[in-house]
Amino acid sequence: MEGNQLFPVFIKLNELHTLVIGAGPVGLEKLTAVLNNCTRARITVVAQNIIPEVREFAANYPAVTIIQKSFEPADLDGVNIVIAATNDNVLNEEIKLNANQRNLLVNVADKPDLCDFYLGSIVQKGDLKIAISTNGKSPTIAKRLKEVLMESLPNGLAITLKQMQVLRNMLKGDFNSKVERLNQVTEILMKPLDNK
Repeated sequence: MEGNQLFPVFIKLNELHTLVIGAGPVGLEKLTAVLNNCTRARITVVAQNIIPEVREFAANYPAVTIIQKSFEPADLDGVNIVIAATNDNVLNEEIKLNANQRNLLVNVADKPDLCDFYLGSIVQKGDLKIAISTNGKSPTIAKRLKEVLMESLPNGLAITLKQMQVLRNMLKGDFNSKVERLNQVTEILMKPLDNK
C-alpha cells in the first residue's frame, strides 16, 4: 500500500508511564522532545552511562526518575510506552522484542523499521499543536516544515482558540447546529488578509 500509513494521535503522557532506555546524547534528545511537549510526563530513565546534561535537564522535572544500571526486562513492569535510545543495536532489538511481548509500544531511535511509533516534529502555538511526520523518511524535511509553520502561524492564535472555546461552550442546540454556527464564525480564517 502506498503512502504514509501512520495514524496520528495525541497521547496524554502525564497519565502514562514512559521508559527511556539510554542517557547519552540521543537519550537526552528523546527526553527533551517528550518533556517539551508534556512537562508533567512520568518518565523513568534507565542507563548504564548517564551524561551530565541528562541529569541537569531532568532535575527540572519532578516526575522524571533516573536509574543508573543496565536494562533488564523487569524494567518494563508498569510501563506504557518505551523509547530505546542506546547506541547498542543488539540491545535496542532486545528491548523492542521484550516490549512487544508485553504489548508495549516502542520507539527505537534512528531505526524506523523497529519503531511502533515515531516522535514527529511538533509545532505549538498556545493550545494548538500540529504534528509532522515523514513516515521516518526525512526528519530534516519535518524540521524545515516545522520552521515554516512556526513562522507562518500568528502568535495571536492562542487568544483565538480561547475565544472559540468560550463560543463553543455558549452554543445551544444539537450537534449539527453547533457545527454550522462554528463553521460560520471560522469562515473568516479562509479569506485572504487585506494587506492595504
